[in-house]
Amino acid sequence: AHTVITSSALNKANSSQEVFFEVDLPKTAFITNFSMEIEGQTYTGEVKEKEKAKKQYQKAVSTGQTAGLVRASGRKMEKFTVSVNIAANSNVTFILTHEELLQRKLGQYEIMTRVKPKQLVQHFEIVADIYEPQGIDFLEAYGTFISNELLPLVEKTVSDKKAHISFCPTLDQQRKCLGCEGTLIDGDFFIKYDVNRAETIGDIQIVNGYFVHFFAPSDLPRVPKNVVFVIDRSGSMRGIKMKQTKDAMLAILNDLAEDDYFGIVLFDSSISTWKESLTKATKENVSEAQQFIQGITDLGATNINDAVMKAVDMIMKGKRDKKVPERSVSMVILMTDGMPNSGESSVPHIQENVLLAMGGNMTLFCLGFGDDVDYSFLDVMSRQNKGLARRIYEGSDATVQLQGFYEEVASPLLSEVDLRYPDNLVNSLTTSHYKQLFNGSEIVVAGRLTDYSLDNFLVEVFAHGVRNRQASAQEWDILYPEQEYIFGDYTERLWAYLTIQELLSKRSEKGNATAQALEMSLQYSFTDEEPEGPLILTPSNAFYHFELDGDPHFMIELPEQEDALCFNIDDRPGTIFNLVRDQLAGILVNGQTIGDKKVAPDGKVNTYFGRFGIIHQGLGVRLEVTTHDITVSQDGKQAKLFWSDTVTKDRSLTVTLRDSVRFVVILHKVWKQHPYHQDYLGFYTLDSHLLSPSVHGLLGQFYHGVQFEVKDMRPGEVPEKPDATMLVKGQELTVTRGWQRDFRWDVKNGENIPCWFIHSNGNGLIDGNHTDYIMSGLFKTV
Repeated sequence: AHTVITSSALNKANSSQEVFFEVDLPKTAFITNFSMEIEGQTYTGEVKEKEKAKKQYQKAVSTGQTAGLVRASGRKMEKFTVSVNIAANSNVTFILTHEELLQRKLGQYEIMTRVKPKQLVQHFEIVADIYEPQGIDFLEAYGTFISNELLPLVEKTVSDKKAHISFCPTLDQQRKCLGCEGTLIDGDFFIKYDVNRAETIGDIQIVNGYFVHFFAPSDLPRVPKNVVFVIDRSGSMRGIKMKQTKDAMLAILNDLAEDDYFGIVLFDSSISTWKESLTKATKENVSEAQQFIQGITDLGATNINDAVMKAVDMIMKGKRDKKVPERSVSMVILMTDGMPNSGESSVPHIQENVLLAMGGNMTLFCLGFGDDVDYSFLDVMSRQNKGLARRIYEGSDATVQLQGFYEEVASPLLSEVDLRYPDNLVNSLTTSHYKQLFNGSEIVVAGRLTDYSLDNFLVEVFAHGVRNRQASAQEWDILYPEQEYIFGDYTERLWAYLTIQELLSKRSEKGNATAQALEMSLQYSFTDEEPEGPLILTPSNAFYHFELDGDPHFMIELPEQEDALCFNIDDRPGTIFNLVRDQLAGILVNGQTIGDKKVAPDGKVNTYFGRFGIIHQGLGVRLEVTTHDITVSQDGKQAKLFWSDTVTKDRSLTVTLRDSVRFVVILHKVWKQHPYHQDYLGFYTLDSHLLSPSVHGLLGQFYHGVQFEVKDMRPGEVPEKPDATMLVKGQELTVTRGWQRDFRWDVKNGENIPCWFIHSNGNGLIDGNHTDYIMSGLFKTV
């Protein structure tokens, strides 16, 4: 789910005022972009390592600059807050984007938007577009704040695969009463839906060398379960917590199926059970267990270790005695509010004991009550035993929280689910083995393809409770070409999202997991909202525009001057330019431009490099590189290599010409269905010191440096991009400080390099005019 939140505010006062932007985000989401527009100028945020970001945040705050921070905000949400001083009669627009993988629970996906404007909004709207290739089974949209009067304003249009939802109340419709300033808009807006589930192995999507597999079979019978409820009755559970636990357990027991087996273990400093062995969930046994639950009293300390051990023993005995069905799944559900302080009280020892006792034969779910519980202890212990932990928040709805969690795990469909993909075709898989799959949930696996051109591969699923299943995948943008708003890196970002989530979940187990998560978060601009997570977001003091898909960018780095120069060349598509020419060394490099598929609405004709021709006369080698393939010719022989081949899977090609120079050509992939842009090439020089002093060309003329001086710094059209006067080659040029993206060391994301931008096709910096470098052919010198 890709969510964009936009909020505009106008300062009508005669003096500057502080304006706050505060939104609640789902805990499972990542912030991927934040920017502010103030008086036509845009400021954007940077994702940084947490400690560095904290220092920059504190510095920004102390000097009166704008900065934002994420902090906890309740059960499902985190709060992002930023404030900025706005001049009198000025306006500001905040734009925040976050992404999350919607988790299917109880047979549906849920998108929740918290809307608390705290005032009337001139133009208020919630708009959602949904596209599901499997088809939409059902959809509902509502708000906790929506009265009967507002209900008709929730508009839904649902077709087979698409849905459009909107809620756009006018100012008067938002008012609590006629003429008053109070707003009715205060609560949560929900969209809930599910997709059609064919009797197949699931939905598999492939885009740009990454795949994602959604597995949620609908045609499976539930599997009987063996469940032991381990209930904390220590003194800290006294009062409302114990009452809520009892109420929840009475309802949970009613939901047991007759072919389930169950047990109840109570613990404080001592351990007691309802019955010594697992019992079939007949109506009579359930009724008797409910009476037992009613009589629980709270006292004593907290002996978690022995309580869980007792539950494990009961399940293992049931299996040994063949009292439970052979095809059944086993689980322990632990409910506690405290720290282990009786019996074995060492957290690592308890975790080790439980892991050894369960031995991978059952799943542990932990429910932690309130703020005093050691939740990280429960979280790690659950994951070590293929389960999960859930915090139960203190409040009047704790009973509902307990019941809701149980409903999620009450109906197992499969156990030991193993999703298998061809080893020779995929790598970097996210988790593909799951202890259990529950009715109404979903398994999502993503990975990378080693064969970039692959558009079909075999998938197998093995699990207890189902026969071996197989399916093949087809390419997403072939199956669903109309889907223009799915960006080219959709599956790659989803793969990165899942990988980062898994790394974060392991950070308390593995020391390098946090570092890996940090590295990937920075690479993909994901900001983790967890307060203890490795990242926060701090808006930077300036925004710089990068034309990654625009006209050819030339950048000359000058290490001895610790600076760089850059310029663009504008000409019609199909033009061939000489980039490097060294007659003494026998080296020639030409590049041909390509244009967009069609002219963009703003009328600008963007061009890129789409072909390079490279000649080494001494070796008799001719190399042609296009966005599709690489052709090498020598002595009448020819060899062709495709970018999709494994040796070029990182989309970069290093060309080493003996005793002279090394070049790197980079393939920039663009989403196939993009309405305007197409794939293009980048060209970089790694080592040029062996070329002769006579080397020339648009790039070659700078290989031996260029002397320049910058003076008279002054504000430019954009305050953060100042103008200056440059003295170079006996001329005075007006130049602008900007940034350029260098992809040599990071093929995917690049590195931002500051440079002085020379206008007018580099006139005054390059020798002659840019038209002097136009060639008649890709391997021609004139």
